[in-house]
Amino acid sequence: VQLQASGGGWVQVGGSLGPSCAASGRAFDNYVMGWFRQAPGKEREFVAAISGAGTNTGYVDSVKGRFIISRDNTKNALYLQMNSLEPEDTAVYYCAADFNRGLLKSGPRYWGQGTLVTVSS
Repeated sequence: VQLQASGGGWVQVGGSLGPSCAASGRAFDNYVMGWFRQAPGKEREFVAAISGAGTNTGYVDSVKGRFIISRDNTKNALYLQMNSLEPEDTAVYYCAADFNRGLLKSGPRYWGQGTLVTVSS
């Protein structure tokens, strides 16, 4: 599967952004999908994941209650609704895919290119 993220940008503290990720290839719903981010000077970290059917989700503690991951399998698309953004959310955001959540979190098989999110105070 090939992934392409878009929809990053600049926003003020407390604002919202909704990057998306377009997937090409077959059987999109076979993949667990996720978002990762890498802030300047830091290692890449897991942000959120969603099951193939979209029925199960998981988040890193720092974004729980603020971010929502979703997918539309009819469009081969993954989304991340980010609300109440904080300067600490500034990072390059990457979409990723693998066959189960464990594999995804340990190092996904498939990566998209990143999209930059900048939260300004």
